[in-house]
Amino acid sequence: MKIEEVKNLIEKDKATVTDLNSLNELRIKYLGKKGIISELNQEIRNVPSEEKKEFGQKVNEARTLFIDFYEQKKEEFETILLNEKLNKEAIDISLPATKIKNGSPNILEKLIEEVEQIMMSMGYDVVDGPEIEEDKFNFEMLNIPKGHPARDAQDTFYIEGEEILLRSQTSPVQVRTMLKGKGEIPIRVICPGKTYRRDDDDATHSHQFMQIEGLLVDKNISLSDLKGTIDIIVKKLFGENIETRFRPSYYQFTEPSVEVDISCFNCKRKGCNICKHTGWITIAGAGIVHPNVLKMSGYDPKIWSGFAFGFGAERMAMLKYDIEDCRVFYHTDLRESKVFDRKEAE
Repeated sequence: MKIEEVKNLIEKDKATVTDLNSLNELRIKYLGKKGIISELNQEIRNVPSEEKKEFGQKVNEARTLFIDFYEQKKEEFETILLNEKLNKEAIDISLPATKIKNGSPNILEKLIEEVEQIMMSMGYDVVDGPEIEEDKFNFEMLNIPKGHPARDAQDTFYIEGEEILLRSQTSPVQVRTMLKGKGEIPIRVICPGKTYRRDDDDATHSHQFMQIEGLLVDKNISLSDLKGTIDIIVKKLFGENIETRFRPSYYQFTEPSVEVDISCFNCKRKGCNICKHTGWITIAGAGIVHPNVLKMSGYDPKIWSGFAFGFGAERMAMLKYDIEDCRVFYHTDLRESKVFDRKEAE
């Protein structure tokens, strides 16, 4: 069939289209695998070389003629069908609405997002990493070699032999970030995420918990930089009148290491059940990044220094919202979440 005949046939067939079904049948007739225009495309092999260009242009003209018609009619029919559907499904707004129960964000996620916003305002990036981790990143590159007694406190779940495990802290994310820095760039990151340890579940312990860790690596970093950062976090979370203090401690990946306490927001350091009548509440561990950790991650400890801190999201949420049992965070009872929402509004 000649191309001009195809064009005339298209014009004739246009009048036969009455709905989407007939339009689709026409599309198959012309553009289907064995359609008229598809067969014209196959014919180009038999056309002399000097005529191929002109023949191809004419085939494209026929194709464009049909496609323009097809798209226009398709839009018209779809608009008609949509209007008919809207008319049939019209809503009577005079009827009383059905009350839909709204859920509440998980309280841990709310707390983590609040901390992320605080840290991002200070120039920190939020990074994450795998929960199934290698022993190398979870322990060894954090200055905790195999056989070290400190591993007992972070006994976790092993997946494959002694090399693949569920991470016991989010510190491996800090190591991976430093490795990417290749010892050449400053780092400011916060690493929130789920961690696992072989603890018995009770009101204050869980085999899984959310941890929030922060890391800063730069030049001439000291404990005063760490103290200022911690001050900002706790004042934003618990109030401007909160004080912080450091007590000497020991962690394998920091030297010196400190326990971070905040003044009791309930009794104002007068002594109560929340602070166990000491006036202070322990919320985190922190310290200056150990030179061995810097060195193993590619940073020269003679040039670079840094600080790290970490606290449990459950611990912070329990203090902030006066929650006595951490297992509440993993219940599916929305009424409990609504209680927290009201406390936050107050």
